Amino acid sequence: MRRALLSGGLVVVLGAGVGVWASGDDGAPAGSAAQQTSAVASPTPSRSYALSQTPRTIPAVRAHTPARGPGWQPAAGYRVVVSDTDLADEGRLIAGELGMTYAGEKDDVRAGDLRLALNDDEGADPESYTMTVRGGRVTVSGPSDAGVFYGTRTLKQEVRGGGTAPEGVVRDEPAKPQRGFMLDIARKHFTADWIEDRIRELGDLKFNQLGLHFSDDQAFRIESDTHPEIVSRQHLTKAEVKGIVELAAGRHITVVPEIDSPGHLGAVLAAHPDLQLRNTRGVAARGAIDISKDASGALLDDLLDEFAELFPGGQWHLGGDEYQALTVSDPAASYPQLATAAQDAYGSGATVADLATGWLNDRADTVRAHDRTMRAWNDGFFRGTSVRPADDLVVAYWTGKEIGARKPVEYLSEGRKVLNYNDEYLYYVLGQPQTFVYPTGERIYEQWTPRVLRGTTAVPARYDDQILGGSLAVWCDLANSQTQDQVAAGVRMPLRATAQKLWDPRQPSLSWPQFKALAGRLG
Repeated sequence: MRRALLSGGLVVVLGAGVGVWASGDDGAPAGSAAQQTSAVASPTPSRSYALSQTPRTIPAVRAHTPARGPGWQPAAGYRVVVSDTDLADEGRLIAGELGMTYAGEKDDVRAGDLRLALNDDEGADPESYTMTVRGGRVTVSGPSDAGVFYGTRTLKQEVRGGGTAPEGVVRDEPAKPQRGFMLDIARKHFTADWIEDRIRELGDLKFNQLGLHFSDDQAFRIESDTHPEIVSRQHLTKAEVKGIVELAAGRHITVVPEIDSPGHLGAVLAAHPDLQLRNTRGVAARGAIDISKDASGALLDDLLDEFAELFPGGQWHLGGDEYQALTVSDPAASYPQLATAAQDAYGSGATVADLATGWLNDRADTVRAHDRTMRAWNDGFFRGTSVRPADDLVVAYWTGKEIGARKPVEYLSEGRKVLNYNDEYLYYVLGQPQTFVYPTGERIYEQWTPRVLRGTTAVPARYDDQILGGSLAVWCDLANSQTQDQVAAGVRMPLRATAQKLWDPRQPSLSWPQFKALAGRLG
């Protein structure tokens, strides 16, 4: 999707980061012919109306200036108009959802209009928006089409089920720039239709990322042209993935692919047993590729290059976690070929952890050539290595239970950016293996914030800007424990609670029962 930042002629900036459509008392552009000649009467605010109430939405709006007036409801024959053709997709979508007529780029003003407009406040958060309900009309404006889209999501929730958008002005923007949902489609096959339903749900909740973990020990779930031998029987075709990516882009959601390595490659290695990592006794390490072999890197780079074309978004997940060679007491003794390769590459003092770090950096080089921002799981970063992980790798922090665990502050104090996948709150693991329990919306809503990266304790506030956001994650360790429909139902309230906490940094104003009831009303 576009990220348009140019202004339409009808937009001005009022105050820091706030764009609204300039209008006269009746809501028409000030001094316009439409204002002077329109014969259509518009409702006039008066003291007979109570002062409007702040809209109830998920996530909650950040600010609302109340006013007196009837508010606004969609009706057949009302128009959606845009100030710029860059907003055509957003205009058509909301028009269809509300049963209105999409009229395209228009300058005239009619009763009931919903106008979408771009403003030119380059200093504003590109995902911010202003929504003005006045004189029987609505204007949603923002510095980009993403911000305008989020304004239409607020409006859609306000009028759901015959509701009324309250008179006044909403000014809104997210607390965190990355708001995600990750889905493990490797261990469990999810249909394209089911994934597309989740995209529609995510868009309405103002999420902007969908992670797809599609390669693991159990399966490789997307069609491959370069290596068809690794693809599992049940998989998504490239045509299906393109449809998913396009639907997501229409809702300003970036699909973030993950081909995890050098661990979790069991499905790939089943077709390439010569690349399987084996110890001195010839025993295979589950899912681990032998990173001392040049052919291993070549295979992964083939896949990374191929799928970079299928997933054009700016984000990429490299994985990097749970490499089995580093879970034994003496990696060099168990896997001498790795120790030798490390010393050949990085000097006599180099370790197997150095070689694993170098592997991650090499894969980062491959993906960086496609102009992506990359992340890796926190247990793919090792303490005390002579090889430093690439500076532009974002830490996807999920656990503090790994061998040699490093606390979140260690990464933050190094200046690294971090994404929050805290397995204490945000991990929905099918079948609840080991110590995992299904997350609840209530726990997330009442206890979690983006600064709670590990366990239940928040990192100091001074690191808040380095925490880019977070993601609820579905992992399918025991794939048959739940059906697709059960997964959708199980993540419903955790998704809504996560959306609230990533968008609005304040203590929620609603109690959990009130929030749950609101979610029930909004659907």
